[in-house]
Amino acid sequence: MDEHPALPRDPFPRELIAFYGLTRLPREGGWYRRTWAGPERPDGRPEGSAIVMLLTAEPGVFSALHRLPGDEIWHFYRGDPLTLLLLSEREGAGGADSVRTVVLGPDVLGGQHVQFTVPAGTWMAAEVAAGGSWTLFGCTMAPGFTFADYEHGDAGRLAERFPREAARIAALGRA
Repeated sequence: MDEHPALPRDPFPRELIAFYGLTRLPREGGWYRRTWAGPERPDGRPEGSAIVMLLTAEPGVFSALHRLPGDEIWHFYRGDPLTLLLLSEREGAGGADSVRTVVLGPDVLGGQHVQFTVPAGTWMAAEVAAGGSWTLFGCTMAPGFTFADYEHGDAGRLAERFPREAARIAALGRA
C-alpha cells in the first residue's frame, strides 16, 4: 500500500491542505502540521504540542497503528466522522486486553465525541468512517510529541494478540 498517496480528488480537502500548509505524516499517514509547541523542558521535549491533521477516504490514507508514551487528546474539527480503533494490552495477573472503537464527529448526542483522550500506551489507528470522504481533526499532548516517542505497530503481532480484530488490524497496519 502506498505510504504517500496522491492528493485527494475532492477539491475541499486539497484547499485545506494548502490553507494549513499540511505535509504528509511519515509512517503514520495522512497530512499534518504542528501548530504549537510549548517551551522546551530540561529533557529536550516541549511542554506540550498540538497538530492539525487531515485524513481522506482515498485508498491508503489512514493513521496507521501506533502508540505513544503519554496521553493524546484527539479533537474533531470538521468533515465526516473519524473512527478510532484502540487496542489496550494489559500485562500481569488479572489484566485483560481490550478493544474499543470510538467515533469522533459532530453528533455528540448520538454518541460521537468532539474530544477524546487516548490513554498512554494504547495502540491506536484512525480512518474516515465508512461512507465518509474526509475529516479534519487535531491532536494535543503534554508533554509534547517527539518523533522518538512514536512506536509503529507490528500488525502481525497485534493480530495475534487481538485475533478477533485481525482484519481491521491488517487494514490499518503499514509496513
